[in-house]
Amino acid sequence: MAEALCNGVVASTCGGDVGVAGRARGAAAALSESVAMGGYSTRSSFSGGRMAVAEKKARPLPRTPEAAPGQMNLMVCKSMRWWEKGVQPNMREIESAQDLADSLLNAGDKLVIVDFFSPGCGGCRALHPKISQFAEKNPDVQFLQVNYEKHKSMCYSLHVHVLPFFRFYRGAQGRVSSFSCTNATIKKFKDALAKHGSDRCSLGPARGLDEAELMALAANRDLDFTYEKPGLVPLAEAIAMEAAAPGGPWLPLPASATQLLSQGSESPLLSTGR
Repeated sequence: MAEALCNGVVASTCGGDVGVAGRARGAAAALSESVAMGGYSTRSSFSGGRMAVAEKKARPLPRTPEAAPGQMNLMVCKSMRWWEKGVQPNMREIESAQDLADSLLNAGDKLVIVDFFSPGCGGCRALHPKISQFAEKNPDVQFLQVNYEKHKSMCYSLHVHVLPFFRFYRGAQGRVSSFSCTNATIKKFKDALAKHGSDRCSLGPARGLDEAELMALAANRDLDFTYEKPGLVPLAEAIAMEAAAPGGPWLPLPASATQLLSQGSESPLLSTGR
């Protein structure tokens, strides 16, 4: 066969010589017999048997490394958590409306400053380092942070519509100050802190949120918050509750009240408060 290729003549299966086309076909057939190729094969009319046809696959292009969408969001979130920088032990982020109400009630006579902020608020971000400094210099003051983006519905119920926004609460007085300020008007914050942060003795338990605020939170169906308006109870029971309150009684009980406490009374009624 090799000799036939060299001479340029290939014998036909029907006999006789063939022309140039026949020579070309013969050369291709001869090569197919002598070269083994991988892949799948098909039957041919050539007497040599099967001719292998290799399937040529395209080589995949190299991919440039890209961050997954979840990883990108995580990176953005981490870079935006400026409100967690410089946090002092007396600073804490509020988790829910119930958490806010309970924190104010359990603060006792401490001054509590509620800081309403948003991660995308430029004024909040610029003011945060100074708030952290105030918290460091006033360890007896409790700072509660409320993320507006997490608790929009609660903020609406509390009538917070501008940021940054601050509310000051102190013992039995409840809310003592409420305002918005920025770096340019930080003096308002300093004055309120100096006025309401001084040592004092509160005549009664912590009041916390106003009754109107509590009712607004309870009426908000988006929140898991319940509140029942207090009713009237007998005077003797009210005196007993006051005496049993932490740190109570807040005022010395008169002789008549002590007598009612020992004997009991059903006719005089007082409001229980909260």
